Amino acid sequence: MSGQLSLDGFAESSLQPYSLFFALLPDAIAAGQAAGVAAELARSQETQTRSDRTARFHVTLFHVGHFAGEIPAGTLDAARAVADGLSMSPFDIGFDHVGHFAGKPGNLPMVLLGAESQPALMAFQATLQDRLLRAGLTAGVVHKRFTPHLTLFYGRQPIETRPIEPIRWHVDSFVLLRSVIGQSRYIEEGRWRLDAPASTSDTP
Repeated sequence: MSGQLSLDGFAESSLQPYSLFFALLPDAIAAGQAAGVAAELARSQETQTRSDRTARFHVTLFHVGHFAGEIPAGTLDAARAVADGLSMSPFDIGFDHVGHFAGKPGNLPMVLLGAESQPALMAFQATLQDRLLRAGLTAGVVHKRFTPHLTLFYGRQPIETRPIEPIRWHVDSFVLLRSVIGQSRYIEEGRWRLDAPASTSDTP
């Protein structure tokens, strides 16, 4: 494989690239509310959101890494083992603001914000990240300061951060997702219940 990197950060290769990350998924009601906020924002920017994006709404907890070609079995096994051993209580999560992150001109992430003040969420993410790093999964993004967010879509113009009607849901599970880069598609590699004893993952 060539060591030269392409503009998107992946080594030049004909292999399918993937990314792997842990995330929280909103329930159907919260996802519908988020879709409504996204549609309103999109209209204000004279653009449209993709109809299939609602099914891909998530809150990233830890990014394990990018991979050119198949994700190594050892990486998947290590990530699943950490999740198997994590025993924490369910908690509530809520977002009450909308804003944007920096990005390429005309392609700015429009995001839900406001969950960083919730101790249970922050403690869960910190514990998960610490155990993943201790397991040697250090190739991905490490959060020095975790900013929980849910990306709605990519907009053309920056927006002022402003309050919205809170969007909340009860978190009783977390997932390991494989993103198929370039196809806007996620494959679930594992799901774990927060109220379940250790080592009861629903992995394949």
